[in-house]
Amino acid sequence: MTTPVTLTRPEGSEPQDFHLSRRGLAGLFFAGYALSAGQLNAAAITTASTGLIARDLTIPSGDAGYEIPAYIALPEQAHNRPVIIVVPEVWGLHDYIRDTCRRLAHEGYVALGFDPFARKGIAAALTDFAEVRKLVEQAPHTQVMEDVRHLIIWLKSNPDVGQAEKTQFGDMSRIGITGFCWGGAVTWMAAALIPDIKAGVAWYGRLERPNRDEFMGAEDRPWPADIIPDLTKPVLGLYASDDAGIPQAAVDRANAALKASGKAPGHIKVFPDTTHAFHADYRSSYKPEAAKEGWNDLLAWFRQYL
Repeated sequence: MTTPVTLTRPEGSEPQDFHLSRRGLAGLFFAGYALSAGQLNAAAITTASTGLIARDLTIPSGDAGYEIPAYIALPEQAHNRPVIIVVPEVWGLHDYIRDTCRRLAHEGYVALGFDPFARKGIAAALTDFAEVRKLVEQAPHTQVMEDVRHLIIWLKSNPDVGQAEKTQFGDMSRIGITGFCWGGAVTWMAAALIPDIKAGVAWYGRLERPNRDEFMGAEDRPWPADIIPDLTKPVLGLYASDDAGIPQAAVDRANAALKASGKAPGHIKVFPDTTHAFHADYRSSYKPEAAKEGWNDLLAWFRQYL
C-alpha cells in the first residue's frame, strides 16, 4: 500500500533532517531524500512496512574493517523467497531506495539496497551536486562489483535480520538485480559478471562509454555496450524517450546488439514523453503513468525469470 508522503517543510528536506549513527563511516545512514536532487515532489510515495521486516544494517565487505551500509525489506514470514538487489542512483542509500525495497517486499521478494559510495562520504547528505559527482567517481567499477558479491555472500549466510524462524528467508538460486540511473548501468554489468545473478531490470542507465571529459569518464572500465553482445542473462531496460544523457541512437544500438546476440532474452523498452528518472517519484522528473507501467514490467520480468 502506498500513500503520499507528508513533507516536514514545504521546500523539502534540510541537512538537519537526517541522522547519523555513531558507529563511524561504515555505520552512517541518511534519513530522508537526497538533498541535492532538487525540491521534494509532493507526489513522493511512502510504502508502509506493515507485515515486513524492514531495517537499516551493515554488511561485511571485502575491505578489512569496512561494512557496507544497506537496507533490507522482506515479508515477515519469508521462506525461500526470490531476492532482488537494488542499486541506487548517484545519491546512494536514501528514502527512495528504501521505499523501493519495501515495494518489492510487499510483492514477496527479499529486497536489499546498499550504498556503494559510503567509504568516502554520504552522497545523499550533500547539498552540492558537484560534490556528489566527486564522491561517485571514487567508487570504481571493480569495487562496486565486489560490493554486490559480498551482499550475496552475506545473504547466503542466512543472517539474523529479525525473522521469527531462523530458516533460510532468501532463495539464493533466484537472485535478480535492478538499479536506477547510475545503478542502471551497474545492473547490466552485474548481470554479465556475477554468476549468482539470474536476471536484471535496468532503469535508464548509461549504455556506452562516456567521453573522457564527461562524468565518470576517466575510469578505464567496461560499459553495458561492451558486454551486451555476450550477455547470457535476461535483462530488461526501461528507458526514457527524451533522456539528455542517453541518446536514442545508443538505445537503438543496444537493442540491435541484444537481438543479434540471441544468447538471452533482453530488450530495452522506451517510454514516450519521458525524461531521465521518470520512476523517481520524489523528483520533478516523475511520470506516474510511465513509472507504474515500468514497475509492472519489472514485476512481470522477475516473475518470468526468477
